Amino acid sequence: MLFVNKYFLLQNVNLGIICTINKNGVQTMPAKTLNDVVALCKRRGFIFTGSEIYGGLGGAYDYGPYGVELMKNIRAAWWNVMVYSRDDIEGLDAALITNRLLWKYSGHEGCFSDPLVECKKCGARMRQDKMRDETRCDNCGSLDLTPPRPYMLMMGLSIGATADGAVNAYLRPETATTTYTNFKNVLDSTPHKLPFGIAQIGKAFRNEISPRGFVFRMREFEQAEMQYFVHPSTDEKYFQMWRDARLAWWINVLGIPAEKLRLTPHEKLAHYAKAAVDIEFEFPDGFDEVEGIHNRQDFDLGSHTKAQDELNINAHVMPNKDSTTKLSFTDPQSGETVVPYVIETAMGVNRTMLAVMINAYTDEDLGDGKSRVVLKLKPRLAPVKAAVIPLARNMSDQVELAHQIVDQLRSLGIGRIELENSGNIGKNYRRHDEIGTPVCITVDHQSIEDGTVTLRHRDTMAQERVALSDVSRRVMEIING
Repeated sequence: MLFVNKYFLLQNVNLGIICTINKNGVQTMPAKTLNDVVALCKRRGFIFTGSEIYGGLGGAYDYGPYGVELMKNIRAAWWNVMVYSRDDIEGLDAALITNRLLWKYSGHEGCFSDPLVECKKCGARMRQDKMRDETRCDNCGSLDLTPPRPYMLMMGLSIGATADGAVNAYLRPETATTTYTNFKNVLDSTPHKLPFGIAQIGKAFRNEISPRGFVFRMREFEQAEMQYFVHPSTDEKYFQMWRDARLAWWINVLGIPAEKLRLTPHEKLAHYAKAAVDIEFEFPDGFDEVEGIHNRQDFDLGSHTKAQDELNINAHVMPNKDSTTKLSFTDPQSGETVVPYVIETAMGVNRTMLAVMINAYTDEDLGDGKSRVVLKLKPRLAPVKAAVIPLARNMSDQVELAHQIVDQLRSLGIGRIELENSGNIGKNYRRHDEIGTPVCITVDHQSIEDGTVTLRHRDTMAQERVALSDVSRRVMEIING
C-alpha cells in the first residue's frame, strides 16, 4: 500500500477502482460509473427526466428540489467571484430571442453546424467528429454510412402573426453574442476603462444531433460566460490571467482536487481565435471539457460594429451594413480608438453540477455489512445547509424546540434549512448524507432538560453536544469552513 496525503490507496485489480481508507478507518470509493450518480439524482430529487410520464424527450431534464438548490449555489459561487468580488466586471441578463441579424453577423446562421452521419443499416444518426471510428456506426458497427452533411444547431422560431411558419428568429445558442451587442450600452451606463468585463448566466439552446452523458450534452442548457474586453496589446497577459484564475476557482471554490482537472490547449483553433484552452474534469469515462478560456481577438466586436472600414480590425469579419452602433473604445486621455480584444471564460453550469456531484459522491463501507453513500460537497454548495431532527416525532416539546431552531437558523439567510420529522434517526441521517447536508441537529430528551442538542457531522459522522445558544455560531462555522 502507498501512503499519500494521510490516506491509504488500495487498487482493486478486478475493477480498476481506486479505494481509500480515511483517517477514521472507513473504506471509501468514488462513483464507479455515471449510473451511480444518475440513480442518486432520481432517488433524492436532484434531476428528473423531462416530461417523463410521456416517455421523455432526448436531451431534456428537470431539476428537482435539491438540484435547483445546488445549481443556484453554483451560480452564486460563480457570480460572487466574477462580479461581487471585483470592480471591473458588470452583470447582464439578455433576451433569449433576438433579432435574426445578430446571428447572421456572428457567423452562426451560416456556419454553426455539426457534421451529421446516418447509418443506412440501423438508422442511427451521429456527429462524425464524436464517433469512435468515423468509418463505423457507433450503434451497430455497420460500415454503410452516408457521407457527412452539415446539421444546423440553432433552433429556429416563427414569431409574429404574419410569420406563416417561416423561421425569422432563433433561440440563442450561447449567451456570449448578446453580451457583445450590449458592449456599448454597458460601457456608456457604467463607465469603465479597458480592461473590463461583462458576465452573464442564462439558458442557451442547441439542436444537438445526439444528446449524451446525462446532463453533459443537452438541447436546453445553462451557461455562465464572462467576456473581458482588453486593449489588443495586452491580450496574452489577460488570457493567461483568466486561465489561471478559472482553474483556481474549480479547485478552491468547488473543491475539485487538482489531479482531477487538466488544462488542454486547442490543437486546432477556430477561425476567430488566437488562443484557446479547455479546463477538463475526469468523469468516470475519462476527461472532458467543463469550461473554456478563449482569446477571441477583435472578431466579435468587429463583426457587429458599424463603420468597420474606419477601424483597424485584425480578425477576418463579414462586412456589416446593418449595425447602427460603433463598438469601439476611445481612451479619454490619449484619444486612441481601438476595437477591444475579448478574453472569454465559458462554463457549462449543468456540466459543472454534474462534475461537482461526481467528485463529491462517496460510497463508504462501514463494516459489518453496513455502508452509506454520502455527497461530500463543499458546505456552501450543499442544497440543504442544516437539518433539524426531533428524536421522537410524537413528543410535542421536542418538535416545538426543533421548530424554534429551524426558525433561528433560517433567520441567518444561509440557504435551505430543513425540519426532518420522520421519526427514524438512522434513515434521516442517511438521507441527508446522500443529499450532502453538512450537519444534522438532533433534539432529544436531554435537550428539553438542559438546553443542549447533538450536532452530527456529515463527513466524519462525529457528534458533539452544544448549547442551544451556540447552534447558530457552530452552523455558521461549518458552512464557512
